[in-house]
Amino acid sequence: MLTTTTTKVMEPGELDAALAVLDRDPVANAFVASRVAVAGLDPWRLGGEMWGWYSGGRLEALCYAGANLVPICAGPEAVRAFAERALRAGRRCSSIVGPSAATSALWSLLEPSWGPAREVRAHQPLMVTRALPAKVEPDPCVRRVRRDEMDAIMPACVAMFTEEVGVSPLAGDGGLIYQARVAELVGAGRAFARIEDGKVVFKAEIGAVTRHACQIQGVWVAPEYRGRGLSETGMAAVLHYALRDVAPVASLYVNDFNAPARAAYRRVGFTEVGAFMSVLF
Repeated sequence: MLTTTTTKVMEPGELDAALAVLDRDPVANAFVASRVAVAGLDPWRLGGEMWGWYSGGRLEALCYAGANLVPICAGPEAVRAFAERALRAGRRCSSIVGPSAATSALWSLLEPSWGPAREVRAHQPLMVTRALPAKVEPDPCVRRVRRDEMDAIMPACVAMFTEEVGVSPLAGDGGLIYQARVAELVGAGRAFARIEDGKVVFKAEIGAVTRHACQIQGVWVAPEYRGRGLSETGMAAVLHYALRDVAPVASLYVNDFNAPARAAYRRVGFTEVGAFMSVLF
């Protein structure tokens, strides 16, 4: 039994303990919880290691270490332990993302060795809603993307990713991993769009899904259609699918400097409940 403060890679048999930690904040932890729900704690299936921080033999905090480094329910002592382990392992992630307090503390310890970052987004409001919009009618043209519409949806997905992250998802492997992820969401019925004459004018996906919450991502309006309210009516339509078919709570996080998006999300019923931080390499 672990009787002192300890950090280690969690084993598949510790799944229940990991889920208990993730359930402490099911909205903020939706991304990692959704992966664990499908893959368990096996690193090959999970796409990375799950580090556990134990105090007095009790699991108190987690850190997902895959393509993203994500601190979960981590206080100052856990953050220091995760930073020490990350420094020993070397940087393997393309970003650090998570609740702003823990992520900021983690980055302050890693930056001297891992910096500079390509970009740091220190405050990204986390927004949630549990109810369908009362004042915004859903766009009746927004629907699930069909499997035979991959050629239509991919250019919009690439444009959104490049605009949001600052690099193209086609770099490196030519976009094979990114295309596979988009295809997975389409196949699961979690990609939505308004398509006119073969062109996507609005799109969004429901990415992470747990029994408690789902996370909406990839919201995008074609540049020539912006300013017409399509993000609001489109999001209202996606919320009808999300809250009816997927989970009782819908969440998203948005850059604090994106005032139009934050205002649009508030108009369809989202409220700010916290903040994330992202460090991009």
